[in-house]
Amino acid sequence: MSFVPPPVEKLIEAFARFPGIGKKTAQRMAFYVLKSDNQYAVQLAEAVMDVKSKILTCSMCGGITVEDPCSICSDSKRQDDLLCIVEESSDIYAFEKTNSFRGKYHVLGGVLSPLDGIGPDDLTIDNLMSRVTNGMEVILATNPSVEGEATALYIGKLLKEMGIKSSRLARGIPVGGALEYIDEATLIRAIEGRVSL
Repeated sequence: MSFVPPPVEKLIEAFARFPGIGKKTAQRMAFYVLKSDNQYAVQLAEAVMDVKSKILTCSMCGGITVEDPCSICSDSKRQDDLLCIVEESSDIYAFEKTNSFRGKYHVLGGVLSPLDGIGPDDLTIDNLMSRVTNGMEVILATNPSVEGEATALYIGKLLKEMGIKSSRLARGIPVGGALEYIDEATLIRAIEGRVSL
């Protein structure tokens, strides 16, 4: 028998479905909403509904937007000859926070994963190939997972066949990282990708 009333239990279960949110954190979030004033609960509900009803997918890059094309694709100050390939639209946000990339993006919508039945036709690779042109540089910014690496290699091969210059994000030791805590694969990549001073 549960001591938590059903509406609270339902909210806990809803929060627990978020990636990276465990049962304890979901419980804290639910009780925070419960003790907040009604205006906060209404604002939270409206924010969730707005995300579901007002957000579109950009027809050019595949990122999220409220207007199509998105503000990045329609920005004339962005470099048209520099394209960064990312797995998901949330990856664009990570790059944009740095305020250092001035090119445009292309969202794949995932990575190649034969074990999960995800092949090239399940991603936006065809759209990507229609976007690239001679003289363009393409940055392959997939995650350094097995699937991300396989996807980058596959796309890199296609780009090479078209004569398009491509590069991969540098990998290695994070700023502030201590060598004793770095895994072997990262340390090997850091040694292989070392730069001269």
